[in-house]
Amino acid sequence: MQTLDLEYIKNRRQSLDISLQVMAESLGFKNASTYLKYENGTYTFKADQLPILASVLKCQIKDFFNLKIAKTAI
Repeated sequence: MQTLDLEYIKNRRQSLDISLQVMAESLGFKNASTYLKYENGTYTFKADQLPILASVLKCQIKDFFNLKIAKTAI
């Protein structure tokens, strides 16, 4: 199962020196605090937001995902 790597998104935004407000506006949010709730995992990014996020963060959508492998009993 793949999960969204919120730490990657946060680190990428910070490394590109993009403010929370810029991210918020690019996704159509009124203020930075709303975007922050998505980045912190309080809210979940929607599929249609991922291409915008990738464009602003100059990366590919696949970069947002980690592959989680379930542990199996031996």
